[in-house]
Amino acid sequence: MSAQTWRLLVTGSATGAMNMAIDQAIMEAVADGRVPPTLRFYAWDPPCLSLGYTQPIADIDLERLRACGWHLVRRMTGGRAILHTDELTYSVAVRADEPIVAGDIVSSYRRLSSPFVEGLRRLGAEPEADKRADGAGGVKGPVCFEVPSHYEITLDGKKLIGSAQVRKFGAVLQHGTLPLTGDLARICDALAFADDTQRAEARARVYQRATTLEAALGRTVTWDEAAAVISAAFADTFGLRLEPAATLTPDEAARADVLCAEQYATEDWNGRF
Repeated sequence: MSAQTWRLLVTGSATGAMNMAIDQAIMEAVADGRVPPTLRFYAWDPPCLSLGYTQPIADIDLERLRACGWHLVRRMTGGRAILHTDELTYSVAVRADEPIVAGDIVSSYRRLSSPFVEGLRRLGAEPEADKRADGAGGVKGPVCFEVPSHYEITLDGKKLIGSAQVRKFGAVLQHGTLPLTGDLARICDALAFADDTQRAEARARVYQRATTLEAALGRTVTWDEAAAVISAAFADTFGLRLEPAATLTPDEAARADVLCAEQYATEDWNGRF
């Protein structure tokens, strides 16, 4: 039996609004059968803070965000705030009837975590992806990387890859971020806190509970190296043939432009909760 063919897209850098629009455009095209299941890697320019779908906009200090020079976008997936910079971001879009996403969200998280665990091992890390107790000492802050969720990937007990999933349009989209380097607690500079003490406490929690690949390995892994290793591990883990595509299809690109302009770049969408 020949290996199933998926599309591999390496789309480079875009604004936060366009990145979220592209993910949704791909998801819709996959759902309609216009393109095959797709693994995408991308980056963000300028840095962008993304909110989970129902996360309150009040979690963000918009004046401080602007002072940092960062953009803001609301994801169509859940979870808490992430600052996207110095990272490799991935998305997986498949039809809802694909075996790889069979079962509930937690089951598919477990399945989809395996190629990332394997890829990190190939890079020299010893990651884990386990079922976790809910919460973390009762702390439920606004920052995604404060607390690992079920089957999210950790190194030495610290969260390394944060992911989120949505099921819609007859398809499944999961996207997530692998911080390569940098200060993960920078996000606290743009969040709303009652005072500087709370901000400092939040920064300390991030340092305690999250890490970057550089900090874990003691060396810098480039964006290109991480994308190449993880895509190879993805293909090997699931027995897939990844067919590189240079660009989105014209239909996807046109749809992404519309979604960006009419949804993801609008105050109505980003400030809706």
